[in-house]
Amino acid sequence: MGPTNNLENNDREDKEDREDKVDYGPLLGLLGIWEGDKGLDLSPEPEGSEESPYYESIVFQGVGNAENAESQLLAVLRYTQEVTRKSDNKVFHDQTGYWMWDAEQGIIMQSIVIPRAVCVLAGGTYTNASTEAPEIRFSVGAALDDPDWRIIQSPFMRDKARTIRFRHELILAGKTLSYSETTELEIYGRHFDHTDKNELTLKK
Repeated sequence: MGPTNNLENNDREDKEDREDKVDYGPLLGLLGIWEGDKGLDLSPEPEGSEESPYYESIVFQGVGNAENAESQLLAVLRYTQEVTRKSDNKVFHDQTGYWMWDAEQGIIMQSIVIPRAVCVLAGGTYTNASTEAPEIRFSVGAALDDPDWRIIQSPFMRDKARTIRFRHELILAGKTLSYSETTELEIYGRHFDHTDKNELTLKK
């Protein structure tokens, strides 16, 4: 039993040591379970728009390091997001993806998968000297015509509800997370800025 226990202890210590070496940079404070009930969604309707107050939960989990082509090291968080409309307590938005931090280049990336046959790879930079400031603010964006940060959508969505640009800003202040998100659409024969914003609190 002694040698086996030693091996298990060594494996646990090796894992903890590897996790300690992950540089999540400005993403570090996102780890955990967040909840908020101050959300407001502004979405398009055929004859105008609709405002929907909502509550949601977002779970951020550390994945660790990912190495690309032996020359790029990314620190990766996995997240899931569930958004529920207050008026009927029904989930109207479900999203999953990853946040990634390239410490050498100072680049933040967010990959998004939405079950409407839309995927986004958004990017931005973080240039603050410290990630221990009282408030950490960063943003990412993507566009159909951007050569680096792109939007992919099914033929139906391309023709009926085309996403042409995406912007996402986060403000992290201790145990409070605020965000604003704008998805520019071509829908119902017009241009529309679909917006979402909320303030969440870290639960654990």
